Amino acid sequence: MQGNAPEIHMTKRLTIFAYGVICYALFFATFLYAIGFIGNFLVPVTLDGEPAVPTLTAVAIDLLLLGVFAVQHSVMARPTFKQWWTRIVPSEAERSTYVLLSSLALIALFHFWQPLGGVIWDVDNPAARAVLLVGYGLGWATVLVSTFLINHFDLFGLRQVWLCLLGRPYTGLQFRTPWLYRHVRHPLYVGWLMTFWITPTMTVTHLLFALVTSAYILVAIQLEERNLMSFHDEYAGYRRRVPMLLPRLRRFRAGTETA
Repeated sequence: MQGNAPEIHMTKRLTIFAYGVICYALFFATFLYAIGFIGNFLVPVTLDGEPAVPTLTAVAIDLLLLGVFAVQHSVMARPTFKQWWTRIVPSEAERSTYVLLSSLALIALFHFWQPLGGVIWDVDNPAARAVLLVGYGLGWATVLVSTFLINHFDLFGLRQVWLCLLGRPYTGLQFRTPWLYRHVRHPLYVGWLMTFWITPTMTVTHLLFALVTSAYILVAIQLEERNLMSFHDEYAGYRRRVPMLLPRLRRFRAGTETA
């Protein structure tokens, strides 16, 4: 349980705060690298490239890397794991530790990823390529904006360590449905799907990445919504009213006109 910050010595509070800031900085650097990694620009190692190992070996390595990230990301987010985990790490640093390990799993994926070769489609028209690149960027913008709509700093552990530094107990966030969340239940995942699938050049490597990560997202949504319904009584009604990933166009237009 969180909420014991006033009893923590100031030195420990400073240490926890510094730890949280470092974890967040690593996450943000990883986030920026991921934009170039998936988009194949600016970073030294990208999703696509010349194959360096046999195809079956590359597929096995890539699936293992994606599996490690999926297991870490899902298991550590479960309430039962958190109850056990906070016996080992301070509850105020639990979220920061989750962010740290997620970032390390992604860094390992970036470093050890193996391209497969082969092209599914390649858009030659400059205007069409530009439109697809804009869509790719819009996907990343959707991811980032969605985190701020629900509380970016709580999601990535900074709010927890800041309250600890101030000696204030942590209080959970209230259930809210701001802007994008009024049209789909998971705009954050919509943004991720856009980044995975909107590309002017779809290679076999990229397709493998997009298929596996999309499947993971669909599974993660079920696990996440199970937790949300247990924590928030109003979530069941929200789930009935609002679609999961694809907005109802008529409702979206109405919401835009009245905003």
